[in-house]
Amino acid sequence: MRVIDPAQFYTGLVSLMYGPLRTRADDDVEPCADFIAQAGQPALELGCGDGYPLLELRERGLDVDGLDSSADMLARCRADAAERHLTVTLHHQTMEEMDLPRSYRAIFLAGPTFNLLPDDRAALRTLERIRDHLAVDGLARIPLFVPEPAEADTLGPARTHTTLEGEQMRVTAVSQDRDEAARTQSTLLRYELGTADGDVEVVERPWLLHWYSQNGFRELASQAGLHVCAVTGPDGAAATSDDTAFDVILALSGPPTPNRGDAEAGT
Repeated sequence: MRVIDPAQFYTGLVSLMYGPLRTRADDDVEPCADFIAQAGQPALELGCGDGYPLLELRERGLDVDGLDSSADMLARCRADAAERHLTVTLHHQTMEEMDLPRSYRAIFLAGPTFNLLPDDRAALRTLERIRDHLAVDGLARIPLFVPEPAEADTLGPARTHTTLEGEQMRVTAVSQDRDEAARTQSTLLRYELGTADGDVEVVERPWLLHWYSQNGFRELASQAGLHVCAVTGPDGAAATSDDTAFDVILALSGPPTPNRGDAEAGT
């Protein structure tokens, strides 16, 4: 199974097409705003990408920073922020290696970006970095899901978008490999951009997802020094063992690491 780092996956043509082809079955803004209201400010969105919902939260006056590993996605975020006349602090770092100058009362991911970490080792490093950036009374929100294996008829049909300039954007799932023991699923995605004059640019990249059981994630969080406060399902109620999509709410499980401005962040 070929693995490509998310920082390299979301570049070039993929970063250009990400926003127009993104599916938004649910509103990502309100759950994040509600979480920040519960946990407090300042807040940090991990995997902020091109700025959704980060910029909507900044438009509400919320003190939210963003972090992403893709320089191309952050460039699109900065450009959009400038068009909206918004000031936003963005950090170009991976979640596993983040080292930021302040602590946060709310650390969150808007969607299941945590599933892009390739294995438990990377997940544990990320949870440790979250621990070290969490204020004494802070909370972290991590949405997770267990992907369903693709049916034969879902491989091949493309998701499409036509721009105002007449460009044709297409993304197609070409093939898929799934490893139940490793809890990974790799889908080969083909991105195509057709210009008005008939030229077509094509990029193929493997999209890797790594999933967790609820108990397995609890164990990782405990190893990282974090306590699971709640696991909720899609309806916001306590998750059942059958839920394959769930949000994990985390807090510090012991004394905070005394190397950051927790007093400043917690006021």
